[in-house]
Amino acid sequence: MKHEIAERALALGPEFGVDAAVAERLEIFAAHLEKWQKAINLIGPKTLPQLWERHILDSLQLVPLIPADAKTLVDVGSGAGFPGLVLALLDRWDVHLVESDTRKSVFLRDAARLCGIATTVHTRRVETLDEPKAEVITARALAPVAELLALTEGLRTDRTVHLFPKGRGAQAELTEAAKTWTLAVETTPSLTDDEAVVLKIAKVHRK
Repeated sequence: MKHEIAERALALGPEFGVDAAVAERLEIFAAHLEKWQKAINLIGPKTLPQLWERHILDSLQLVPLIPADAKTLVDVGSGAGFPGLVLALLDRWDVHLVESDTRKSVFLRDAARLCGIATTVHTRRVETLDEPKAEVITARALAPVAELLALTEGLRTDRTVHLFPKGRGAQAELTEAAKTWTLAVETTPSLTDDEAVVLKIAKVHRK
């Protein structure tokens, strides 16, 4: 897999923000994840050969959806660093990773250090946080939309945009969320799964 990640990242269009420095960080991160995967289950073992498509590209596809004036990004349930740490490797935003599992938090801090980027890892449950206030909140494979909006309520402002990659059940999740929340939704087809989408949710308020 060595060099493949960097080459495929550099082949992306300019809207994804990958240059030679970012590609090198992605390569370091991928190698570090492979090493740690032998000790703890960071990702599904069967998905390791598809690390680029299933995890890295799936994270980078959020970049064009992030508002140009965004400064603070909070990723909840960061796990192995998707999408939060991958986005942090672009070195564009003040990125906060929220991960309650201690071993995964150690991995995230170690990976950030090796890649030479500054990011903050919060080893706690997201619902206990009310800082920092975020322009962008991301989450992947953590919870249904309604629950995600409740969990991140303390981090949200009127300007916050939520980016949630979702599978074929996305519309059902939105229907359920609409029972509790008013929200504006944009749907973008996923680059990694024909049945998946990325939900861009803004103007969130409790009914």
